[in-house]
Amino acid sequence: MSIVNSDGMGQFQQDNATPHASRVATKWLQEHSSDFRHFHWPPKSPEMNIIEDMWNALLHAVEKRSSPPRTPMDLWTVLKDEWCKLPPRYLQTLVESMPHRAAALLCVRGGPIR
Repeated sequence: MSIVNSDGMGQFQQDNATPHASRVATKWLQEHSSDFRHFHWPPKSPEMNIIEDMWNALLHAVEKRSSPPRTPMDLWTVLKDEWCKLPPRYLQTLVESMPHRAAALLCVRGGPIR
C-alpha cells in the first residue's frame, strides 16, 4: 500500500467474496490494519464493485471472438487486447455510477440491489 499510495491516503477495499473473508485473509487484514485504511463493503455486494461490470464486458468480448483462446497464454493475450479496446467513456460511466449504487444500497439497507 505504501508503494501505491505513498501519501498514506489510499484505501484497501474488497468485496467480501468468500475467499476474501476467509480466516487467513481476515487475520491478515487485522494484523496489518495499521498499515492502511480499509473500506468495509457490504457482504458479497457485487453491485458495489465495478470490477464485476468490467469482467462481464471482457467475458462478452472474448465470447464474441470467432476463435476462442485455447491456452492460458492465449486467454491472457485476448484479455489484454479486449481490455485495451474498452472505451474510456465506458470506464468513466462505471465510476460515475458509484453514488447511485451507494444510494441504492442504502435504500435496501445493504441487501441485494436489482
